[in-house]
Amino acid sequence: MMDDRQGIFAGDDPFGIARRWLEEAGEYEPSDPNAAALATVDADGLPDVRVVLIKDIEDDGFLFFTNYESAKARQIASAGKAALVLHWKSLRRQIRVRGLVEREDGPKADAYYRSRALESRIGAWVSPQSRPIASRAQLEADVARLGAELGPDPARPPHWGGFRIRPLEMEFWADGAHRLHDRYKWTRSGPAGSFNVLRLGP
Repeated sequence: MMDDRQGIFAGDDPFGIARRWLEEAGEYEPSDPNAAALATVDADGLPDVRVVLIKDIEDDGFLFFTNYESAKARQIASAGKAALVLHWKSLRRQIRVRGLVEREDGPKADAYYRSRALESRIGAWVSPQSRPIASRAQLEADVARLGAELGPDPARPPHWGGFRIRPLEMEFWADGAHRLHDRYKWTRSGPAGSFNVLRLGP
């Protein structure tokens, strides 16, 4: 099939295209241009979705950070797969990603954790994410208590780190006149494989 990709779709590296789109979105989106809807499934196969912040588009993956004891992390650990969509209304574009997930709990996780505000670092220690709590007042009391114990430079908690989605599929979509949108789907059989590109109908 003829490859007629031009303009915003041009390039032989889908991760490079994604980084370019994200950089451009940063000039137009009023807040969090790196926000993505992350989809997982629970043990019963029931879909679940929430918004996360993509902290890096690497050469072969999309990286975000979270509590490893959260619902999304438990679902990812069980299935080993996830999907996400980055949607920029101002640009009328989106990127859909489906793939395999691996942990990032090494130097990149440490570096990102250290870059966060102190209050956020303490919050990562305190929050029993996705689980019931007694009250906000108790949560704030726990933050104050543990903040005093941990001091001004707490280490990254063992239950907090990154996940990397290594795509098997990536779809780039841009709004077109009369709903004749442009869509290009990149697919590969495995994380080490090369991508094939197809134009999809609107």
